[in-house]
Amino acid sequence: MKKAVFLDRDGVINPLVYNVSTGEYESPNYPEDFSVFTYVTKALKLLKKEGFINIIISNQPSVAKGKTTMQNIKKIEDMLCQYSEEHGNLLDAYYYCYHHPEGVVSEYAKFCKCRKPDTLFVQQAVIKYDLDINKSYLVGDQDTDIKCGNDMNLYTIKIINKYTLNKISMEQPNDIASNLNEAVEKIIKHYEGVCYECE
Repeated sequence: MKKAVFLDRDGVINPLVYNVSTGEYESPNYPEDFSVFTYVTKALKLLKKEGFINIIISNQPSVAKGKTTMQNIKKIEDMLCQYSEEHGNLLDAYYYCYHHPEGVVSEYAKFCKCRKPDTLFVQQAVIKYDLDINKSYLVGDQDTDIKCGNDMNLYTIKIINKYTLNKISMEQPNDIASNLNEAVEKIIKHYEGVCYECE
């Protein structure tokens, strides 16, 4: 069986963007607002070197909420794919949920099992890539990420994002980090420190 790192996207791979209409930092809604943190290339390359499969699992409700178009969202997704390919195929799979139960666009305004903290996407990836949950990790900056990982018994690391500190933190991660680079260092240290053959 293989091992993987499940990665939230916004706030982990790319910076959040200030939304004037809501007064909050959110996921980018337009291609021109999308960029990748400078340290991400190094972090993802290190995970690949260590034999991990890198999987994006991201809630993207902006279309459901009427904040942008699916065309814009797809362009952003394409930009991330292009980034991955240009740097040596650093990301292996992408799972995006476009739904939101309080959406205003009927096509996407619904409850679903793919939206984190629900675990449908993780379950699908485990089957598709023959993953060992006990040797896999999840990195995110929201409680929904951590609950998803905890419910699947993944080792969870929460990115402490200054823009989401005001949100109530109910889910306890296994560890915390200031960014993806630090999270990857902790993943490798933890993995190397566990004797899986002894279990």
